[in-house]
Amino acid sequence: MSVYRVVYYSSNLIPGDMEAIEGEVRRILETSRNNNTAASVTGALLFNNGCFAQVLEGDYEVVEKTFERIQMDERHANVIPLQFEAVAARNFTNWSMAYVGAADALRFGTLAGESGFDPTRMDAEAIFRSLHGLVLNQEHRTAA
Repeated sequence: MSVYRVVYYSSNLIPGDMEAIEGEVRRILETSRNNNTAASVTGALLFNNGCFAQVLEGDYEVVEKTFERIQMDERHANVIPLQFEAVAARNFTNWSMAYVGAADALRFGTLAGESGFDPTRMDAEAIFRSLHGLVLNQEHRTAA
């Protein structure tokens, strides 16, 4: 079975103050982790107040269906796919949905420095490399 990867970014349309937004992101993560575990989808999500960037990996049909659901989600606008293609293997094997918030990305990642979280300056490889590195860093910190 081939593994497919989708990388995208979108604008955040979650209304409310910071506390309400963070609560909604926690709900997104909980739902995503449950759905992704059941569907054998792995990946990672980066979120700051202005945008989402995400990597999803899995079977073609499941990844496509998950991405279509995201495109229809009213919490996202301007969903821009940057990559949807077969890859050699999963890279987020242990994560139904890893999460990187803006603070972790600024502290440990290069994406924020390279793009300033400007979605028009993000490309699929930069998002993938940054999220993968940040997730590995989190795994290492958690294991220590």
